[in-house]
This record gives sequence, C-alpha cells and structure tokens, in this order.
Amino acid sequence: MSTVLVVEDSVTESEIIIRYLQQAGLTVLSARSVEEAQATLFRQKPDLIVLDVILPGQSGFELCRELKIDPKTSPIPVVMCSTKDTEVDKMWGKMLGADAYLPKPLNQQELLQTVQRLMRG
Repeated sequence: MSTVLVVEDSVTESEIIIRYLQQAGLTVLSARSVEEAQATLFRQKPDLIVLDVILPGQSGFELCRELKIDPKTSPIPVVMCSTKDTEVDKMWGKMLGADAYLPKPLNQQELLQTVQRLMRG
C-alpha cells in the first residue's frame, strides 16, 4: 500500500485531504509544520508528499527545495497545494522541484488523479 505525507497546518484542510486519500486506499501520515514533516521523513519515507505553501515558520516552498536537493528525498514526488494560485506561485513551485501544483480548495478528483499519476511515475 502506498503512503502519502500530508503537510498542512489547517486542521480542516488536513482532514479533508486525508479523507480523500484514505478513500482512495492510501495510507496517510500527517504533519502540521515543516519541523514535524522533517521528523516524520526521518522515520519513514512516504511515496508522495502533499505540501501546503503557507506553513508556520518555514514555508512549503523552502521545504520542497530542501527535499529535492537531498538525495534521500529527491525521488519523492511533491504536490504543492495553496490558496496562492497565481502563475508566479506555480512557477516558483516548479522551479523549486514540485511535481504538481494544485489550487485550494482542492478538487477531490484532481487531487487523486495527480497523486495516482505521480506515484506511477
């Protein structure tokens, strides 16, 4: 079974994303901050990461860049999610290594199609 790490500081958003992924039969880990995500990644390597852009402290953009620089985590696909839905934000996400960029509120079908496409890789 595939595992997805959801990094989202909003409890409501996190619950929605987790429910969508679990309904698709995926195992879900969750973190509310970059620090929590890094601790989780140290213990377990997910098959994919769903990453919010706006997080307390360090941003999702910064974490994405760090993940893609580190050889241990660089192969893990990253789906960035944000209410920041401008072309500039999408460009930044791509430049920092994000494999996909989805606007919030998330569309369940779009999220699951993106996750499945990236995990087939």
